Amino acid sequence: MSGLSRLQNMFRVADLRNKILFTIFIIFVFRIGSHIPVPYVDFKAVQELQSQSKSAGGVLGLFNLFSGGALTAVSVFFLGIMPYITASIIMQLLGVVIPKLEEWQNEGQTGQKKITQWTRYLTVALALMQSTAFVFVLKSGNGGLLGQSGISLPVGTVLIPHFTAFRALLIVITWTTGCALVMWLSELVTQRGIGNGMSILIFTSVVSRLPYSGSLVLKQSTFKFVAILALAIGLVYAIVLIESGQRRIPVQFAKRVVGRRMYGGQSTYIPLKVNQSGVIPVIFATSLLSFPALAATVLPAGARKWITDHLIGQATTSWFYIVSFGVLIMFFSYFYTAIAFNPQQQADIIRKQGGFIPGIRPGPPTERYLAKVLNRITLPGAVYLTVIAIIPFIVLKAWNIQDPFGGVTILIAVGVMLETMKQLDSQLMMRNYEGFLS
Repeated sequence: MSGLSRLQNMFRVADLRNKILFTIFIIFVFRIGSHIPVPYVDFKAVQELQSQSKSAGGVLGLFNLFSGGALTAVSVFFLGIMPYITASIIMQLLGVVIPKLEEWQNEGQTGQKKITQWTRYLTVALALMQSTAFVFVLKSGNGGLLGQSGISLPVGTVLIPHFTAFRALLIVITWTTGCALVMWLSELVTQRGIGNGMSILIFTSVVSRLPYSGSLVLKQSTFKFVAILALAIGLVYAIVLIESGQRRIPVQFAKRVVGRRMYGGQSTYIPLKVNQSGVIPVIFATSLLSFPALAATVLPAGARKWITDHLIGQATTSWFYIVSFGVLIMFFSYFYTAIAFNPQQQADIIRKQGGFIPGIRPGPPTERYLAKVLNRITLPGAVYLTVIAIIPFIVLKAWNIQDPFGGVTILIAVGVMLETMKQLDSQLMMRNYEGFLS
């Protein structure tokens, strides 16, 4: 089916058209909130912060990427969707070690509702803590996280002038409420719109930064802009190829007779994606490397100097930082894949349903086979994710410019678009369009 005919069919059915328009409306509300500044903030200082944000790296750069510039705009949606992402990841990790959460995961839709509710509580708690921390970061001007991220504001610049406890409390409440509102908007998209709400808002934030970031590179050098654009096209092709790649493990179900009827005898497969963990290892690695920046404020002078020379500020372009970043992504790729896909649980499900993998005995042999296959396909997936993530660092080190079209940006954009188009295709398939089915 061509893209034009798909576009025509999407707007022919009122239900599907309303879902698309609703999603666009939520995106519009999200972008409006990302540009409304909180009260008691110096707007001129905010503009200076935005002009300096092109050199931001580490945890501040990740936050600003996922908030679509709301962080450096010091807006109502300052925290963006990041606390919700962090809370969701934490709940997934805790599901492995806390029996009650594991029990909820096995309860189906009822258990998922409970997990979602606790994810919301954790999101608000994280937003409250992060809002409080960032209030004092912004109050300190050039100090703390801003200076460690490569942002150098003019001497004497204060983002929150006449700082008082009341003003700080109001800003914290505003940011926390804004985060809760973003979480609600993402859930509305999931329930009443098209695609996963969290992914759609992340996609919106990431794509919204591309024109501005691209124009900065174009002003510096036309040749570099064309080279980076060509690299981006190659990355898109590679990401589509790898993200669509999967190992299909065949599963055969034995025939059984119940009364006068025969059941089973069907065959299906277990799809194992090459990149099973998505972009989560990159988020984990970036967050972990940001901890030294926070710890440097309380460590002795010797340890603080080593961290400054190797892990924060301009040191993010060093080979030590790039290699450390790559090793952490490899580690978390295996770690999160082991959490997302449990060979023992999958082998038990196959056995209870009367199925088996051809040539493999049910039970422990199936579990060992699944674990072996998973480890083999995780290696190329982890290498691919590592290469994609460190390309912007290589470009920054070689040409001293930020790569606006590489790494996590394209990975998120392409991944979300692929999943959304699959959902749209399934919606069209349900409505039995003759032009589509032909």
